[in-house]
Amino acid sequence: MVQLIYLTTLLPLLGFLINGLFGSKIKNEKIIGILGSATIGISFLIVLGAFFQTLNMPPDQRQTIVNLFTWIKVGNFDVNISYQVDQLSLFMGLIVTGVGFIIHVYSIGYMHGDKGFGRFFAYLNLFIFAMMNLILGSNFLLLFLGWEGVGLCSYLLIGFWYDRKFEKGTTGDAAKKAFIVNRIGDFGFLLGIFLIYMTFGSLNFNDVFSRAASLTIPQYVSNFIALFLFIGAVGKSAQIPLYIWLPDAMAGPTPVSALIHAATMVTAGVYMVARCSILYASAPAIMELVAIVGALTAIFAASIGLVQNDIKKVLAYSTVSQLGYMFLALGVGAFSAALFHVMTHAFFKALLFLGAGSVIHGMHDEQNIQNYGGLKKYMPKTYITFLIASLAISGIPPLSGFFSKDEILWYSYTNGNIIYWLVGAITALLTAFYMFRLVSLTFDGKERFGHDKHPHESPSVMTIPLIILAVLSAVGGFIGIPEIFSGEHGNQLDNWFEPIFKPAQARIAMFGVHSNLEEIIFMVVTLAGVIGSIYAARYIYIKNIKPADSLAKRFNGIYGLLLNKYYVDEVYDAAIVTPIVKGSETVLWKFADVKLIDGLINGVANLIDKISGSIRKIQTGVAQFYALMMMLGIVVALFWIILSL
Repeated sequence: MVQLIYLTTLLPLLGFLINGLFGSKIKNEKIIGILGSATIGISFLIVLGAFFQTLNMPPDQRQTIVNLFTWIKVGNFDVNISYQVDQLSLFMGLIVTGVGFIIHVYSIGYMHGDKGFGRFFAYLNLFIFAMMNLILGSNFLLLFLGWEGVGLCSYLLIGFWYDRKFEKGTTGDAAKKAFIVNRIGDFGFLLGIFLIYMTFGSLNFNDVFSRAASLTIPQYVSNFIALFLFIGAVGKSAQIPLYIWLPDAMAGPTPVSALIHAATMVTAGVYMVARCSILYASAPAIMELVAIVGALTAIFAASIGLVQNDIKKVLAYSTVSQLGYMFLALGVGAFSAALFHVMTHAFFKALLFLGAGSVIHGMHDEQNIQNYGGLKKYMPKTYITFLIASLAISGIPPLSGFFSKDEILWYSYTNGNIIYWLVGAITALLTAFYMFRLVSLTFDGKERFGHDKHPHESPSVMTIPLIILAVLSAVGGFIGIPEIFSGEHGNQLDNWFEPIFKPAQARIAMFGVHSNLEEIIFMVVTLAGVIGSIYAARYIYIKNIKPADSLAKRFNGIYGLLLNKYYVDEVYDAAIVTPIVKGSETVLWKFADVKLIDGLINGVANLIDKISGSIRKIQTGVAQFYALMMMLGIVVALFWIILSL
């Protein structure tokens, strides 16, 4: 199966071509949906087969390079279309194809009746094609091809309903915002790739990483490489200050939010940093920056999520916050913990988004949670699965989020400092509060919707994916049970990734040894705070709504600040967008284009016109005048010849 790994990119590409070219002619949703889903389902089976095949190999021999053909060969520059099958790429491949398949099936029901049904599945397949190239590529250039591909697909899918309004503009505006902001990060990523080639003379992962581990590179070079790559990750994975595109990306269909902006694309930055672990281990100052940005993003986005009323916006800021957790883990050298949270987050956040899509579907496109209430009796399957996901993301044992989040918090303390742990713990409390505010206002309490709404449970094609993801959200954490619970066998996920991160871990300076009792104390303190937050949210928003209104009025300034998302978009508009637009209009258009370029071209034309007008006067049309000019010319020529003798 390992040698067939290229089919995991070829099959989605084939699905894209068939549905993209012939979807409008097929006109059968079942055929389009089955075709689009089957290409991903078969890809998942191939990755699963490759996983079991690799599992039977010795841990230090689990890497296989599947070389297809030479892509670029110019002098010493040699890049192949080749895929690297190892513990990291298989782990990510299982998430992308597994969760991707579930979301494809869900989309058959969610997008039923949409005029762009075939186009939607074509875009989804193209996204999986790009994402699989990103995580399987054995060199930075192929990774960057997939990196840009998922950016393009994000643009296409966010703006899928291009004729619909969204907040200040259209969904097309949200798509352009995502595309442009990502280009800022991608510019930094490109600089990092250029510097890698200049430093190591190759773009192949094995060559670069082996040389990075063995050669002595100037510290400033290592810092710049890590920093430029991190700028790319900040854009793709929505970290401060480039997170602003992700909340607006909710303009796309809900399955898009579940697939691209919860389970796959936004974790590309986490994957890239983890893949380049040895480069970051060689740049401790940049690792510290990664941890700081991650911690700030986590608590910043969580605070915004406390007061949002759009069901998808709450989950969007939750995604930004959880991505901050992952980067906090990366910054303190807990690469396995970051990837563990990538997996558990893919399960419960995809479930939350699909559950939100089920609610929106049942409430006939209503997205304001203030207009919900009491939906659990109308949508019991959606409620139960949504509740499981909410408990998982809050970190309630033994659900998956408990294990991955606790591991990040523990490493943020042991490998970092108490400040990192404190920020992470407060973020966990905020997460539990806003998630159960969301659950309470949506499914519990009194009905707050009008008689024109007739809530109903979603069809089986939508609820079965919810149930599958709920099971994964519940049991997925058991593959990463901490050592204090797993005994001599240790953390199985850490054991799986050990050969990948061994060079980086050897270079990272770890802090002192901490006792199991200390870890349990931190775990219990966090868990107690989370349970308290859940109780507070349910008390306020179910039993007595008055405290929420009272706090909002008493702290009106803070409430307004959070509700308006710290006015970051307004600041960006005033400081960056408006000056660029006005400057482009005044300088580039009215001055440079109209006056300079048009003036130069029109001036040359006018000059030639005047010169030609003067020359034109000698063309009189009188034959005798032409004969006279000819004779004068002959006389002048003779005089010239005589004088030159």
